[in-house]
Amino acid sequence: MKNLKKLLPVLFMMMIFALTACSNSEEEKTSKSETDNSKAESTGYTVEHAMGSTSIEKTPERVVILTSEGTEALLELGVKPVGAVKPNTQDTFYDHVADKLKDVKIVGTELEVNVEAVAALKPDLIIGNKMRHEKIYDQLNSIAPTVFAETLRGNWKENFELYAKAVNKEEKGKEVIAAYDARINDLKEMLGDKVNTKISMVRFMPGDVRIYQKDTFSGVILDQLGFQRPDSQNVDEFAIRNLTKEQIPLMDGDVLFYFTYETGDGEATQIEKDWLEDPLFQKLEVAQKGNVHKVDDVIWNTAGGVIAANLMLDDIEEFFLK
Repeated sequence: MKNLKKLLPVLFMMMIFALTACSNSEEEKTSKSETDNSKAESTGYTVEHAMGSTSIEKTPERVVILTSEGTEALLELGVKPVGAVKPNTQDTFYDHVADKLKDVKIVGTELEVNVEAVAALKPDLIIGNKMRHEKIYDQLNSIAPTVFAETLRGNWKENFELYAKAVNKEEKGKEVIAAYDARINDLKEMLGDKVNTKISMVRFMPGDVRIYQKDTFSGVILDQLGFQRPDSQNVDEFAIRNLTKEQIPLMDGDVLFYFTYETGDGEATQIEKDWLEDPLFQKLEVAQKGNVHKVDDVIWNTAGGVIAANLMLDDIEEFFLK
């Protein structure tokens, strides 16, 4: 008992030492984690893109985006831009993203960027598109590091991966794409034999009528789902443009989806009406069977980003499964 009493102070000191050591270890781990995160935020990186190579000093905090599909990408990556372009045909952002872009400054349109408005926002990164903005790249790059995607046609995922790298969110980007791919696979399985449907796609525009082929936003999505296309559309091209009414038979299919790019003067809507009521169109098998359906031009074509892609999948699911 006497020996035990002598040992108690020693045992008590040992317990205090052990607890202190554990506490110090946890503090060191926390400190190391915070340091690692700080390094990750401040470490520079390089992005290869359509205009060359751009060095970015740290994860950008003030991003200006110059395409609608790029805006959708940033939102899905959890990055709210300080500035963005609006659609060419309306006064503000597209309805399906407007709520997420409150307080975001408009810096012109996708076709006419206001460079002065971009500079006024003092961005630390500008993201644009060579197809749209090649002529002003040097001006933009003098304001802040500027990264350009190559084009806007076809697969949105190619541009999305570039944007994720540009804003230093590659892991988040992989999660978004994985979730989308999983949805494609699930929907494809639910569609079953319905993917054998030959889908025709037509667009009415002011002064132009087009048959859209596979290298388009909606064409890529239909292809990912495994849908078939009429022979005239089953090619890796963009579109048959400037159609004449004699080419109306090329529009035939099992189902025809059409979308109309209206600029506000009613011209495209009138062209739509004129073509749909044409006797040659009415003789199409798809029209005879009542399988002609209008869809949203913004969602199926113009917006072109990941959010629109998922909304188009909603439309496909609604049409074929409900």
